[in-house]
Amino acid sequence: MTETAALPIEQSKYDLLIATARDETPAVTIVAHPCDETSLRGALEAAQSSLITPILVGPETKIRSVAADHGLDLGSYEIVDAPHSHAAAAKAVAMIREGRGELLMKGSLHTDELMKEVAASATGLRTDRRISHVFIMDVPGHAETLFITDAAINIFPDLEAKRDIVQNAIDLWVTIGLGEPRVAILSAVETVTTKIPSTIEAAALCKMAERGQITGGLIDGPLAFDNAIDPEAARIKGITSPVAGRGQILVVPDLEAGNMLAKNLTFLSHADAAGIVLGARVPIVLTSRADSVRTRLASCAVASLYAARRRAMQIPAV
Repeated sequence: MTETAALPIEQSKYDLLIATARDETPAVTIVAHPCDETSLRGALEAAQSSLITPILVGPETKIRSVAADHGLDLGSYEIVDAPHSHAAAAKAVAMIREGRGELLMKGSLHTDELMKEVAASATGLRTDRRISHVFIMDVPGHAETLFITDAAINIFPDLEAKRDIVQNAIDLWVTIGLGEPRVAILSAVETVTTKIPSTIEAAALCKMAERGQITGGLIDGPLAFDNAIDPEAARIKGITSPVAGRGQILVVPDLEAGNMLAKNLTFLSHADAAGIVLGARVPIVLTSRADSVRTRLASCAVASLYAARRRAMQIPAV
C-alpha cells in the first residue's frame, strides 16, 4: 500500500499576521491595570510570542498576587506601581507621552476609563486625527482579512469623522503591508437617496477620495453588505467597480450597525475579531475577556507590526 502524503496545513490569516509581526522588534507596550488573569495572561503570552515587551502599570501587590494565583511568570518585566485603575490609566498615558512606550494596551479596567485619559485635551494622546476603532476579522470561508470600522468608539460619526475613520483604516492596512485596500462604504442600499442619509455620506466620501482628501485606497459606496463582499451579488445588481464584490475594508454607517455586523460574523460565522484603536499618538490594543488566545495575540501582532513599520518609515504621530 502506498502512503498518501499529508496535505500541508494552511495558515490562517491571523497566523500569517502573527508570524510577520514576530520578524519585527517587539514594541514596548504600556499595559494599563492588568489585574485579572485574562488581561495579565494576554500581555504575558504576547510577550512570550515575541510580539511586545510589556511594562505593567497598576497595583504591584495585586499584579503579583494574580500572577501567583494563576501560575503566571512575570519574569523581569517592569512593574510601575499605581494604586487603582484610574491612576493606572493616567500613569500609562503619561508614560506614552514621555516616550516610554510605542503601544498602549488595556488591562482589566473599563474601556471608558482608559479612553477618557487618552482623549483628555491637555494630558491625553489626541492628534489632529479622529480616534477610531478597527476590527480585524478572520472569517472562516472568506479568502481575505476583513477590516470593519468603526464599531466601538464613534457612535454616530458625521462626515468629517468618517473621513478620518476611513483614513485610519487605510493607513493601517497599507502600513502593515497588505497592499492597496478596497474600501466599501456600507449602507442598506447601493443607490444614493435622501431617505437614507448614510448613502449621501458614502457618495461624499467617494468624492473626497477623488479630490485627494482621502488617500491610499480604492473607495466605492454606497454599497449594501452583499454587493460589497460577494462578486455575484454585485454582478446581479449591475455594479461595476474595483471595489464592488471584493471589499476589504468595510466602513459602517454608525456604531450600532458595525457592532451588530462584527458580532454576527463572530457568533454565526465563528469569525475571530481582533481590534485596535487608531488616531491617537500610538496604537491602542483593546482586548475583551471573551477574546480567544489567538485573537489577543492577533490584536497585539497588528498593533506591534503597525508600530514597527511606522518606526522604520520614521512616520511621526498624526
